[in-house]
Amino acid sequence: MSLTATDWIVIAGYLLVNLLIGIYYRRRASGNTEEFFVSGRNVSWWLAGTSMVATTFAADTPLLVAGLVAKQGIAGNWIWWGSCVGGMMTVFFFARLWRRSEVLTDVQLVELRYGGKPAAFLRGFKAIYLGLFMNCFILGWVTQAMVSIITVLLGPAIAQGRVLQLALGGHIFQYMLGEPRNTSLFICIFLLIPFTGLYTFIGGLWGVLVTDLFQFILKMTMIIVLAWVAVAKIGGMQALQMHLQVIENNVRQSGTQAADPVAFLPDFHLGLTSSALWTLPLLTFMVYLGMQWWLAWYPGAEPGGGGYVAQRMFSAKDEKNSLGATLWFNIAHYALRPWPWVITGLVAIVAYSPYGGIHPSAAFVQNPEQGYVMVLRDYLPPALRGLMVAAFLAAFMSTIGTQLNWGSSYLVNDLYRRFFVRGESERHYVLISRLFTLLLVLGSGYTAMQLTSIRQGWQLVLNIGFGTGAVYILRWYWWRINAWSEISAMAIAAAVTIGLSRVSFAGNDAVVYAKSALITGLGTTIAWLVATFLTKPESQATLVAFYKRVHPSIYGWKQVARLVPELPEVRDLASNSFNWVMGCVLVYGCLFGIGKLVFQQWVWGIALLLLAAIAGYLIFWDLSRRGWATLTGVE
Repeated sequence: MSLTATDWIVIAGYLLVNLLIGIYYRRRASGNTEEFFVSGRNVSWWLAGTSMVATTFAADTPLLVAGLVAKQGIAGNWIWWGSCVGGMMTVFFFARLWRRSEVLTDVQLVELRYGGKPAAFLRGFKAIYLGLFMNCFILGWVTQAMVSIITVLLGPAIAQGRVLQLALGGHIFQYMLGEPRNTSLFICIFLLIPFTGLYTFIGGLWGVLVTDLFQFILKMTMIIVLAWVAVAKIGGMQALQMHLQVIENNVRQSGTQAADPVAFLPDFHLGLTSSALWTLPLLTFMVYLGMQWWLAWYPGAEPGGGGYVAQRMFSAKDEKNSLGATLWFNIAHYALRPWPWVITGLVAIVAYSPYGGIHPSAAFVQNPEQGYVMVLRDYLPPALRGLMVAAFLAAFMSTIGTQLNWGSSYLVNDLYRRFFVRGESERHYVLISRLFTLLLVLGSGYTAMQLTSIRQGWQLVLNIGFGTGAVYILRWYWWRINAWSEISAMAIAAAVTIGLSRVSFAGNDAVVYAKSALITGLGTTIAWLVATFLTKPESQATLVAFYKRVHPSIYGWKQVARLVPELPEVRDLASNSFNWVMGCVLVYGCLFGIGKLVFQQWVWGIALLLLAAIAGYLIFWDLSRRGWATLTGVE
């Protein structure tokens, strides 16, 4: 794909805007670590929530969705759609508690909730594990996705003469780099990541939040444009569905079992462990919807909240804005954003499938995740290519910016400041924050060179965290959880994951994941429960201090609540549960209602959207009735 001088000007303009935003917020970010990492706790719900959505819209997500659709149809998206149940639990059970805790990072909560040497060890370990190793791992696989994008889009131009030519009205400079993928990796590691690190380094979280808003608008606009143009190029939505039906029939005639690729749910007639094309094995669907959302730790979808989602909650003005931000994030993330990706993934099947596609492609068969970028390359008119490249840069850089700021917050607040250098000035810690940002830039580049695929990194992170989620939920609602509960859960989950990696299970990748997740989840849960009851509970002073600060629901804290009778008892379990259920109805109603409208099933689409609207009204009514802080304790 060739880019014109106009395209390069658009891309350069996009990069310049991001840099200017970072420079604009440099003074505010330089004041203290609270400004640098949580924007002085003065962010409105719409900005904090949009930043969450922008961050989870990484360069790898359109590719991942396209790959899922190519292999498992629309139903394959339940691997992340199922997490909405946990996301809505975070909104109504945890968002206000996180904001009330007044911590700088979610890792800091460890020493607020637990006490003694086990808590100190856990905080330091998680700071290194999440802030350095896990963070670099995530940055590495996101970078691999961007490498794939650049290779598909610019590979032929790069390969010509085996040089990288950056042009803006002429050749500026050339690098002898060899293969296109090596050149693409060079662009990411030595140009894009350092540039993102620069505006993150300068502007702190304020710079990240505002660039996220700008980047989100650009990304959403362009993925909608791409889906619209691609469908129009193949003759419209009816033609798309007809092509898919022909391809499905060809697959079945070839002797391969297949299901309807546009079905929103798995084909329940194919059994628990089906390996049919374009459907999700029922066993895997049950794990996604029934277990994963409360058992598995995954960045951006942590049970009870955590990571950069928690960071945005900390940055909110108050508890109302914290709840509103998380609610908006879940609506936008699960209901508004998926369909342009899904539709483009279906176009990729129609265009490149070997079973009767318009332009059958061996590259698509070998790596269906690249189908999204191939549609972009082949169907988007030249006038929009520069904007689309800028949109992918936005997807990549919004995630990189958040990961850099979030990761350095752990390394500074929970490692350097907690264990090495105490009592220094705020300016000193801001300077160290910027140095750690540079360290993460280097670490992410190295990690990207070691990973071989997006899915490799994604699956490893998901598997290692499976089984730990229940601890992260219950530590807020049950006084008996202690530091050893978390330590044992993390250790056993990692050990079982490593052990199972050497075991061969029957079935396709989705079935193997479900089987290993069930074993890991069961083993980890039993282990941390045993560890909890074999070890001493946290001290009375620690539990009382946590209860006073966070003021959780009374049901699992009655023993502690008796020690502080001056605090009103919070009894909001029934109301929060009602809002949780209505929140799920709201999001899934919007998700499937929009999907039905996309496929021109008007009656179903309007009915589902009306159901979602009723659920949204009931949530607003209940929160307005009770008060958004919910400290009255009235059921």
